[in-house]
Amino acid sequence: MAQSEGKETMDTWTLSRIADAVNGQLVGTDEPVTGPVVTDSREARQRSLFVARRGEHSDGHAFLPQARERGAVGAIVERAQEAGDAGISAVVVDDATRALGDLARAHLAGLREGLDVVAVTGSAGKTTTKDLLGRIMSADASTVAPRASFNNEVGLPLTVLTATRETRHLVLEMGASGSGHIAYLTTIAPPDVAIELMVGRAHLGGFGSIEALAAAKAELVDGLATGGTAVLNADDPRVAAMAQRARGEVWTFSMNGNADVNGTLLSLTRLQPRIRMSWRDHVADITLGLLGAHHVTNALAAATGALAAGISWEVVVGALEGARAASPHRMDLRELAHGVTLIDDAYNANPDSLAAGVDAAAMVARETGGRVILVAGDMLELGPTSADIHRQCGAGAAHAGVACAITLGDQAEQLGAQCPQHTRAADPNEAAETAWRLASPGDVILVKGSNSSGAWKAADILLTSHQECA
Repeated sequence: MAQSEGKETMDTWTLSRIADAVNGQLVGTDEPVTGPVVTDSREARQRSLFVARRGEHSDGHAFLPQARERGAVGAIVERAQEAGDAGISAVVVDDATRALGDLARAHLAGLREGLDVVAVTGSAGKTTTKDLLGRIMSADASTVAPRASFNNEVGLPLTVLTATRETRHLVLEMGASGSGHIAYLTTIAPPDVAIELMVGRAHLGGFGSIEALAAAKAELVDGLATGGTAVLNADDPRVAAMAQRARGEVWTFSMNGNADVNGTLLSLTRLQPRIRMSWRDHVADITLGLLGAHHVTNALAAATGALAAGISWEVVVGALEGARAASPHRMDLRELAHGVTLIDDAYNANPDSLAAGVDAAAMVARETGGRVILVAGDMLELGPTSADIHRQCGAGAAHAGVACAITLGDQAEQLGAQCPQHTRAADPNEAAETAWRLASPGDVILVKGSNSSGAWKAADILLTSHQECA
């Protein structure tokens, strides 16, 4: 998978051309930009471009001197005076984040000949599917795919800007926490193939209803490039209904048959879901290196998207064999000391992914003869019924086999109270220590929570302190 890793990606760009592309004004010396485009001053390198955007917790203008010291040759800014004080040439705009998107749009337009864009969205499974797509497409030709979950108005354009003239496949993940978000991302990178995974209960607080969430996810289909193909999950009625919005071809995938690409779960052990996949007159049995039956749907989605993009069946099957998720904190199974197993799925959480994670942990616990201990952080952006949803998820987790819950946050406490044993932790360190104190040989610790809940820190602490030595 091709990421920029020091590779010059904007070799034909100058600050004056960038100003034209983003409708900005150049203040200072016109310079060529041959390094990467960054929004973090710590990532600036020689002849890079620093975008001084205003974020939730910091203002990039405060870091202009650091970017300059690290080699940035120019910056996109909203306040020219601060760039002048830092001694760096600047492209002055009204909104630096929007300018980043404008620049990515112009950059991709110059690379479109010989390059295809495959994009994925869904309430759960986006990042794993993106990782699988990146693996498949890389087996065919030079591919760029996002780091971690670079799926918003900042991460997506940064990913686009790492593509070069050698890139043949651009894999993108598109997320949304409100209406219009995906529509905006498709104006930057209209996909040739749009993959819709599922409509669940993630980010309901930003939408108000499941119907509004479905409409927002359908923006990916609406934003297809001319002649583009929609790839839809036939097992999700809300996704299947998006076929009505497609202006081009529609391909489908299913675990229940009657789709273009079909899959059947043959067997399931802790790290080896084995599936039979079929497409037209092709059939193959594939063993995945992914934990949990829910990842079979992600593998089918990736396979269908790649086939729709023209990748051969042989390449798809070969790349999926043994495939694992490449991004951190994604159903990562590790053996801790004293026969305890850790499942780190703490990058993010919603009711659907929590249920899938609990099912996977229960499966492993049945193999090891132990219990499931859940370290749960708040699931955020669920709207006014969040407490009720957490209670429902807690009841579901208890029914699925969670023996003990250690919770972080007020909402997660509602979840934990439904489990046979519950402890509230003050911070991730206490959560990790409590989980370890309660664990016995054979037990499985599942760590799950929205990213900002800090649950992932508990997983890191458990790994650092208790991972089994090789």
